[in-house]
Amino acid sequence: MSAVLPATRRDFLRISAISAGGLVLGVRLGRAAEDAVADFRPNAWVRIDPSGKVTLTVDKSEMGQGVRTSLPMILAEELEVDVDTVALFQASPGPEFQDMGTYGSRSTRTLWMPLRSAGAAAREMLVAAAAATWGVAPSACRAEKGRVFRKESHESLGYGELATAASRLPVPASPALKPKAQWRVIGKDRRRIDAPRIVAGESLFASDVQRPGMKIGSVVRCPVVGGKPKSWDEAKAKAVPGVRMIAPVSAGLAVIADDTYAMLTAREALEPTIVWDEGANAAIGSAGMLATLGSAFEGSGTPVRRGGDVAAALATSARKIEAEYFYPYQAHAPMETMSAVADVQAGRCEIWAGSQAPNRVQTDAAKLLGIPESAVTVHVPLLGGGFGRRGRTDFVLDAVECSKVAGAPVRVIWTRSDDTRNGDFHPISLHRLSAGLDASGQPAGWRHRVSVGVFSKMTTPDAEAVRAALRGAYDTPYAIAALEAELIESASPVRTSSWRGVQHNHNVFASECFVDEVARAAGKDPLAYRLDLLRREAVVPGGREGAPVDRARLAATLSLAAEKARWTNPLKAGRGKGVACASYDGRTPAAVIAEVTVGAAGDWRVDRIVCAVDCGVAINPLGARAQVEGSVAWALSALSAEITLDRGRVVQSTYRDFPILRFRDMPKIETYIVPSDAAPTGMGEPPVPITTAAVANALFAASGRRVRRLPVRADDLKGA
Repeated sequence: MSAVLPATRRDFLRISAISAGGLVLGVRLGRAAEDAVADFRPNAWVRIDPSGKVTLTVDKSEMGQGVRTSLPMILAEELEVDVDTVALFQASPGPEFQDMGTYGSRSTRTLWMPLRSAGAAAREMLVAAAAATWGVAPSACRAEKGRVFRKESHESLGYGELATAASRLPVPASPALKPKAQWRVIGKDRRRIDAPRIVAGESLFASDVQRPGMKIGSVVRCPVVGGKPKSWDEAKAKAVPGVRMIAPVSAGLAVIADDTYAMLTAREALEPTIVWDEGANAAIGSAGMLATLGSAFEGSGTPVRRGGDVAAALATSARKIEAEYFYPYQAHAPMETMSAVADVQAGRCEIWAGSQAPNRVQTDAAKLLGIPESAVTVHVPLLGGGFGRRGRTDFVLDAVECSKVAGAPVRVIWTRSDDTRNGDFHPISLHRLSAGLDASGQPAGWRHRVSVGVFSKMTTPDAEAVRAALRGAYDTPYAIAALEAELIESASPVRTSSWRGVQHNHNVFASECFVDEVARAAGKDPLAYRLDLLRREAVVPGGREGAPVDRARLAATLSLAAEKARWTNPLKAGRGKGVACASYDGRTPAAVIAEVTVGAAGDWRVDRIVCAVDCGVAINPLGARAQVEGSVAWALSALSAEITLDRGRVVQSTYRDFPILRFRDMPKIETYIVPSDAAPTGMGEPPVPITTAAVANALFAASGRRVRRLPVRADDLKGA
């Protein structure tokens, strides 16, 4: 696939305008009848020039999830071209691209029908143009590999030859989509098209952007969120050759220099001289935060009920089970730390940022500078990992402010310590669960109370916002007659935001581990217990829009995982299997079975992960399997890492004390994709929360010790 990308969207439109006879197809990506639930993006542009070159404008950020491979596959299938010939152009925010957000496993799901329709419409226009040229009916023609063939002869015309004539035709309102039986691209393994360039160091990330006269900057922040500098001595820092200025900015003190070495040297000289006003959070520590979460249970929160009288069911049950689970703060820790380049000039600003929210970048930069959004151009290079962190604009606004004060383009770089200590974190949470069992051991009542620390509490929580915060808790897929989930918010001393798996991480970890406890208390096999609850009649709400969970699909997915993992086969002493499943956002059923080994000293390892997923149509099965493997690595990292606070400060600073999974610790992973005709439902996050829970349940099976708090420490399992 060609990776030639014009520098800006304006360049693309300019080139389109001056090219002779090109076919440009714009497709509105608003809510469509084909998929009323999905939240579609605003526009897509398909262009075929007279040479036959096909260009697809992509309005999603590429951060390793593979959209630059899967989205062209969708278009190529319907357009009938070789996917390797599709050139990509990265969109920028503007009137045609008003929501370029890349998060929530939505990219493929929301663009599935629009891109199919775009390709099918262009194909029909090209066929119609060829038919008119030959004076035959369109049904006498067929499209294949970038050409239109006349069925009863050997005549053919290339798309480039037909582009001018096709461009004069009306765009079909409802083009005919290819049936699945005729697919030649979708559903076939395809390697990441950008992988060779990334491995060779040839791809462009924000950290690679160079501009004439560019300076290098960094912002020294108060180690306590909310703190500000009171005084500092910049003499030694400014004496470093190449240092241009030390300047107060919104987030702290900016160090701006000609090169990275000078900037870092000056920063090291400056930091010890800064006296901070640490503000209200200076005395907060992890122990105090945990106590705050626990005491919050004494009050009331905002409940979401799913039928039945929970209090009565718990009071009258034959047996009551209770447990408390804890999920710590987690850092995003992407390989590429936060970085952005900004060039602020009179009345305008140009930005290069690996952002998951380019429109928000444009809006916030315009607001900061007091200029119209149309005066801010945002370029989106590749992202060296995102996981939700790059949905924020703070690191971009650092670059904007530094460029403004420096009067030159500035690349702002966050150090690894900056990234770990001053970023956003997955929220800390404490969970109290109660279940009442009837005489047969089935749950008659279920209560899941979630006490969570968030940076911005909901002042007037509406029902949808509360359900969103309780995803994985209120939409537990099992047939339980009386169920209640309750949200209790506490203020967080550090910033929190989305983290791969979002609310499902802590809620599913607690609920799926508790299901295991309940099953064993009832004397049942944990997997059989789940299947029994899934196969009972029930309507279980789920998803962002409250659509019911397809429990039959989840049961089938769980059964497939059990079969492939040979669930009933016993393991040797010191080894154990654990299971967890969920229907992520009510859309993607997934199940994980983990095999672990626990030593006498409490040392443990994950030996094998078997994951089954029903993600609808798997456009690129190889990419789907890669997403599972990445999700497993992410989840296993969460089992061994945490962010803690001392005197308002984040204790951890680098990969040394916030350890992400190492290659040597990666288990064997087997992925099984359920064949499906359903529309794609997203794969970036569903395996994360269930992997964490499945491993925790496996550790219990191996050691007899229940893991209710993360991270897992040897002392938790010692003496097994």
